[in-house]
Amino acid sequence: MKRWQTPIAVVCLFFLASVPAYCQRGTLGLDFGQTSDKFGGLARTSSAEAILEGEFIALQSPDRDHGADVIAGGEVRLPVNTTNHANEFSAYGGVSFRFTKSLSAGFHLQVHQIDTPPSIVAGETFNRARIRLLEIPGFVQYKFGPSKRAFVRAEGGMEFSPKLKAPATAQIPNPNFDHGYYYRGSVGYNFGKWYAKGTYETRYFKWTENVGNPSFLYNWRTDMVTGGVGLVF
Repeated sequence: MKRWQTPIAVVCLFFLASVPAYCQRGTLGLDFGQTSDKFGGLARTSSAEAILEGEFIALQSPDRDHGADVIAGGEVRLPVNTTNHANEFSAYGGVSFRFTKSLSAGFHLQVHQIDTPPSIVAGETFNRARIRLLEIPGFVQYKFGPSKRAFVRAEGGMEFSPKLKAPATAQIPNPNFDHGYYYRGSVGYNFGKWYAKGTYETRYFKWTENVGNPSFLYNWRTDMVTGGVGLVF
């Protein structure tokens, strides 16, 4: 049952986000696309991927044009090919500052779990540790066009101090983390009760080369392109 605790918790968060408590605003969306992953010197692999995401305003500022909202949300990423690509689960809380009717920005405090896949190297299976992260990404969003329905959004942050949980079969120590980052850009349109958007994301984890990271097999680059729709309530 333990392997399902985090997914169930995130799904419960989405359920809460889908109910407009106190008539406050939220979104619930489903994206589809392709992820492309490269570990160390191994060949790049690609897979279709689905993303379920939700966000809602927990505390809303009375000033709709200038103010700060407390927000919460989460995300589940499920690739079709889990042999070469990672399942991911995240949940966050944060603050969104509205500077004008068009411009808002803020940050999240986010917990993120990545079930990294194994790799086959010279006929042997290399099992990687599960990654758990505490992240503080920032974002900027700008609305434009008639009734401010079109939007662009940029989000990103640096990775730091990931915690690794090695598989029971691991024969080598965990690697030492060097640095990591991710950047995400989206463009979309709000039709009123629903929205459509497209997103590109790139992410990189680098680990120092030692006995825990032979041939840089933990070093990981991900590029992902998705498009999707969602509900606005």
